[in-house]
Amino acid sequence: MKKVSDEQLKSWMEHVRIYANNGKVADYIPALMRQKPEINAAAYYDVDGSCVGAGQTEYRFTLQSVSKILALAVALMKHGEGAVFSRVGKEPTSDPFYSISKLELEKPSKPINPMINAGALAITNMMCGENSEEMVGEIIQLAKELTREDSIDYDEEVAKSEYESAFLNRSLAYFMKQNGVITGSVEELLDAYTKQCAITMNVQQLARIGAVFANDGKDMETNEQIIPEHYAQICKTFMVTCGMYNASGSFAIRVGIPAKSGVSGAILGVVKNQGGVAVFGPALDEKGNSVIGIKLLEIMAKHYKWSIF
Repeated sequence: MKKVSDEQLKSWMEHVRIYANNGKVADYIPALMRQKPEINAAAYYDVDGSCVGAGQTEYRFTLQSVSKILALAVALMKHGEGAVFSRVGKEPTSDPFYSISKLELEKPSKPINPMINAGALAITNMMCGENSEEMVGEIIQLAKELTREDSIDYDEEVAKSEYESAFLNRSLAYFMKQNGVITGSVEELLDAYTKQCAITMNVQQLARIGAVFANDGKDMETNEQIIPEHYAQICKTFMVTCGMYNASGSFAIRVGIPAKSGVSGAILGVVKNQGGVAVFGPALDEKGNSVIGIKLLEIMAKHYKWSIF
């Protein structure tokens, strides 16, 4: 098994950064519009505890939809499979992540999976707490345990910007409340969800999260089972089938590892029993995935024969 080398990663990063010209920074969240497409970074965290990086590895970005994996893990650990899958389905979809159409067609009217926005809202609704701070605090606490970093928190400016422009997510939430999928205050839920999406970290910290998932939920250094193995497997399965929005099928063919993307430009990848990989590049393709992130992961997966298929 080849080890990911520092020099090789830097060389590939230099090669793929020009692909940022083929993408566009997310413009529907005002605070994300200011991201500079030339900022990019990548890190690989081996299950042996070593980490290599390239680009601006200390740059902190918001997780956006990558946070859906953390929220799902918390919901599974707090409430169990039965409760979680009474709220959301398990199937992939060819619809965009913000679509409401399946909610209208499905009977009962629950989201088709936890990686689309409707499903993620239903999952965040399962966080324990009397207010949005306590709800998002559960997800932040897991992020701190996985990264072994107490500094993990959310970006208040980005969270506020998302909350004030979350018209589509409000529509999804109110539709689900009408159909009994979610309970409680929609505004409190939106506040928690936008704070969840605004959790910040750098590529090295995100890659470490991937390494714990690669190690079946067990911390590489402490040997602590942070996420039960079965729940870690469930999360990774959703990453394969739904993690790259409605480009998950083509990504599975081209790269072939569990991965989750976010519209900030972040991608988290998991290489079973080997390590976690994280890439950041805010220029997105038409599906909402980082252009340089996908290109780099394609190169790495081919070189190291990562594909699970």
